[in-house]
This record gives sequence, structure tokens and C-alpha cells, in this order.
Amino acid sequence: MSTVPTPSSPSSSPYVACMAGSTGLVGSELLSLLLADPACTAVHALLRKHPAQLPNSPALPPKLHLHVVDFALLPTSPALPACDRVYIALGTTIKVAGSQEAFRRVDVDAVVAVARAARTTGASRLALVSALGAHPNSRTFYNRAKGDAEAAVTSLGFARVVIAQPSLILGDRSPLGQPERTGEAWAQRLLRPIRGLIPRSVRPIEASAIAAAMHAAMQSGEPGVQRLVSGAMLASAP
Repeated sequence: MSTVPTPSSPSSSPYVACMAGSTGLVGSELLSLLLADPACTAVHALLRKHPAQLPNSPALPPKLHLHVVDFALLPTSPALPACDRVYIALGTTIKVAGSQEAFRRVDVDAVVAVARAARTTGASRLALVSALGAHPNSRTFYNRAKGDAEAAVTSLGFARVVIAQPSLILGDRSPLGQPERTGEAWAQRLLRPIRGLIPRSVRPIEASAIAAAMHAAMQSGEPGVQRLVSGAMLASAP
């Protein structure tokens, strides 16, 4: 499926969530939604290093638990905390990573390692931030890597998988303590005056809209894989 329906009977059963990538644009928005969700009884944030505080969270609430994790060692390290749902918003750029191989270690290897580890602890639902055009056979390295990650996580036996495929993600990285991505910043400045003229399917989208669509889609008890395409997420945004 590629739409973003409003669940007819949202799941209100209590659940525990694991979250990887909670310090990024979409991840920080997802974290806020999980912390505000009464049905979510605990959030285990998986971090590469222990921060003074997480974005959008001035004080750590009681149900938020921080875990410093070496994603490269996840396959052989002790199991993650038990959880019912796992949210993965890990991502970098080739410029930041330094090479295509280093990029894949984050956007593919770490993503798959978190998904596999969460599945081992009993997680039955997974939500992943991917990218518009992701496909294992793409001629573009970035989209091919994202497609490889999608293919891998959907093969792990989760009852429900939600994959967001956004276009250019809009948001301010400075409050997150992240450096500005030059190409992203220029694209936002150039496209802002004509944003309304760009077809919705490829129009830049706010991180908050992506997070809201993912959170809503994860409430559905319908089994299988649901891909949230960028235009549909934009159309369903408040």
C-alpha cells in the first residue's frame, strides 16, 4: 500500500518502543510523539553516545530510557531491551560519512542490525525512515542503499512494517546540535518560493509530517508492509 489512511480502529494497547535515530530531524519528532502517546509505556532510545539531553526533551521523562549502543556490534552484543515496536530513523550523508562504504555502514548495516536485534527481543512492528525512489536495483547509489535496507528489514518476519519514503526533508538542524547540510540548505532556499508549484509527489516535506504519518500508520493492526510515499504523507499533514 502507498497511502496514509487514518486507522479505523487505532490500537490503544500498551506497548514498549525502541527508537534508533532519535537525535535526527524525523527521529526527534517521532520521539516526541512516542513520549506523548499514553499507550506507549516506555521508550528505549538507542544512542551512539550519551547526550546531556535529547532534542525536544528539556528534561528526560520517566518513561524515556537511554542506551549507548555500538551498532556495529549489535549482532554479537547482549540483546536490546525487550520491546513491541521499533522505530528506525538512522541516516547520514556520503559527505559526512566520508565514503560510500561508510555510508552503507550507517544507512544499511546499522539499520538492519537494529531491526534484527529488536526482532530477537520480540518486536512485532517496525517503522523505518527510507527515501523517495528507494529500490535495490536503482542506478543511484543512495536509492540503491536505501532499497537494500528496505528489502532486508522486510525479510525479518515482522508482522507489520511501515516504511516512509520522503522527498527532501525540511527542518532546522541547529537545535539538534547538527551541522547544516549545505546542499539541503540551498535546496530549501531555492525551492521555497516555488514550493506550491512542485508536484506533491516530489515536493519537500516537513520532518514533523513524516513522523506524524509513521506514528499513525503504526497504530493499525493490519499486517504486512505499508510504504508511505511522500505525496501521501504531505496530503495527510495537518
